[in-house]
Parts: sequence; structure tokens; C-alpha cells
Amino acid sequence: MIFRALFVCIVLLSGFTPVTCLAQSQTATLRVRFKLKGDPPKLPWIEPDRDKAFCGQRKIPDERLLVDQENHGIANVILYADTGRRGTPLPEVDREAKTVVISQTDCRYQPRVVFLAVGDTLKVASHDDVTHNANLQLVANSAPSVQSPPGTPLAVKLARAEPAPIPIRCNIHPWMMGYAVILEHRYAAASDRDGVLEIKGLPPGEVTFRALHESAPLTAVILNGELTAWSGARFQVTLKPGFNDIGVVEVPAKAFEERLSVGK
Repeated sequence: MIFRALFVCIVLLSGFTPVTCLAQSQTATLRVRFKLKGDPPKLPWIEPDRDKAFCGQRKIPDERLLVDQENHGIANVILYADTGRRGTPLPEVDREAKTVVISQTDCRYQPRVVFLAVGDTLKVASHDDVTHNANLQLVANSAPSVQSPPGTPLAVKLARAEPAPIPIRCNIHPWMMGYAVILEHRYAAASDRDGVLEIKGLPPGEVTFRALHESAPLTAVILNGELTAWSGARFQVTLKPGFNDIGVVEVPAKAFEERLSVGK
């Protein structure tokens, strides 16, 4: 089923009066802020053990968890409308294919998370003066794992949605990691450095969302001060046309300890 904006076209029959069309459909925007509850773990800077003459001259943070030291906002929380078996079927929207770029810059993948829809092309661009490897760990799609000499991009067209965020690794520099979220739609976003994200253009009504972070299961959170269970990291929101701010989602610091090997 293809969703398109519905139009009422008023045709004035006198002469050659032009046709006027008024859009009836309205969309919704979802806003949420993710925040760490507790003291953020202190992760050391990466000390490169490969290509030290180049990578060793860069300040490379451990990006498995980025927390703003002042407001405790959590960056790179992934949120998307879940249209799978446990989610909410949503009407499709006509869209143009895009090329989305993730860059190998300063011995890091930047940005950490990119979002694509079926039919888009993922481009891995190399801007460093050292050779990187682009290892896309795709499940539903296929792509070569190739070395990327300086200035040589890799492009992969994506024909299917992926069941989970896809790691993008560099086997030469093992600390380099990025993620590609490949969906049937574009209803997705990642939180910024303050932990804030917005998803625009959503259809009004009940929508199931899934929230993910690479270093913690987001299944037990504190939503606006109330302990809340998100089964399978999913939750439902009834969206009204316009702006919908669901508030602050706090994630306990202990949730990150196992995957980060902090406090052991």
C-alpha cells in the first residue's frame, strides 16, 4: 500500500481558471532526549597501535559511549519506527534514492551512525593518508570487504532492509567502527551530543519505536522520572499531528558496565 498525500482539487469551471489543490494530510514529529543516570564511565582515549605516524597524531575518543559531561546527554542512541513483526505496519511513502556517505577521517568513521532506506547507496569515503579496510557486516545485502587506499571510495547499493544496525569495521585499525541502519523507510534518527533526537514526517496514530545503543540494552529505562520496561527495547507512542515531545529517557549507568567492561 503506497501512502500519498491526499489532495482536494477545487476546479472552477469558468474559463481557464487554474486548478487549486489543498493538502489534507498532516504529519507528526517525535522528539526525545536520552540522558545517563549516574556517573558516566571514564573511557580512555584510543592509543593507536597501527600507523602510529598518522593515527597516533590524532585525538581519538572511545566512541562506544559518548556522554556530555555537563548535561549527561547520551549521543548516538538509535531510534526508528519498527515496522517488523513486532512493530507497527506503516503506509509507505514515495521517496527518491539517496547516496549516504560515511567517512574514514582522522582514523575514525564519521559520523558514527548513518541511516539509509532500501534503494539508497552507501558510500564509504576515505580521506586519510593511510589505507583503511571497509568491512560491512551485511546480512540481507552483499558487499565486498575491500581495502580503501587514500582517496578511493567504496559504494554499495542496498536492495533490502537489514534486521539490525550493521557494523562497519576497519580490520586494519580495529578501534574504527561505524553503523549503518538500513530500513524500509526514513523514520529514524540518532541522538546528538546532548542526547536529543527528532524524527519528522511521521504518520499520526500509534507507532512502535525501537531504541538501540551499541553499548547497552535499552530495556529498563526511566521515562520522565518513572521506571519503565521496554520489552525488546520497543515502545508505543500515539502521535498527534504536529510536535510530540515524549520527554526525557534516562538510562542507568550500570546498563553500560557489562559491554564496556567497566567496574569489573
